[in-house]
Amino acid sequence: MAVIGFDLDMTLIDSRPGIEAVYTEMTRRTGVFIDARLAANRLGPPLETELAEWFPPEQVDEAAELYRALYPEFAIERIPLLPGAREALEATTPVVITGKKEHLARLHLDHFGLSVEHVVGWAWGEGKAEALRELGAEAYVGDHPGDMKAARLAGIPGLGVTTGSHSEEELLSAGADRVVPDLTWLRTAFLDSLKSPVGP
Repeated sequence: MAVIGFDLDMTLIDSRPGIEAVYTEMTRRTGVFIDARLAANRLGPPLETELAEWFPPEQVDEAAELYRALYPEFAIERIPLLPGAREALEATTPVVITGKKEHLARLHLDHFGLSVEHVVGWAWGEGKAEALRELGAEAYVGDHPGDMKAARLAGIPGLGVTTGSHSEEELLSAGADRVVPDLTWLRTAFLDSLKSPVGP
């Protein structure tokens, strides 16, 4: 089976409900207001970038530690798999490359009983491209323009899904070879998608 890289947040899982719950709990504990829904709907940059919108610079690292400490309790069980995610992983030799810390990413996979040998965490942009090259990925699937740029940097096709907050046009502009509504498409046309940039 083809070795395929997958992003995690908004590609395999809808992380918004869990992330919103974590931010809400952070507001309760710290007294610092965070617009939890807004923050949960603009995923992509590192966590610290988002927290810097709400906390003064000297408190960002501490806030990030609190977020990650709360995440297992408040996020994992609230977050569902996206349509077709399980089937997509089972139809490939998957590697997961994500901006999340590796141990948090594995908590999600374990929660759903998904077996993924290689999980690379704390990766963005060129870091994702490097991991894709090292793991021999033949394509990278993601919902964010940065994922498509990482695929380009790695010299492999970028397969965009519009399950996140970015449109087909945005993903194509960032270099996607093909864009589909969700991962259910991969169940029947996955291998062909690597050969053709034509949409479904």
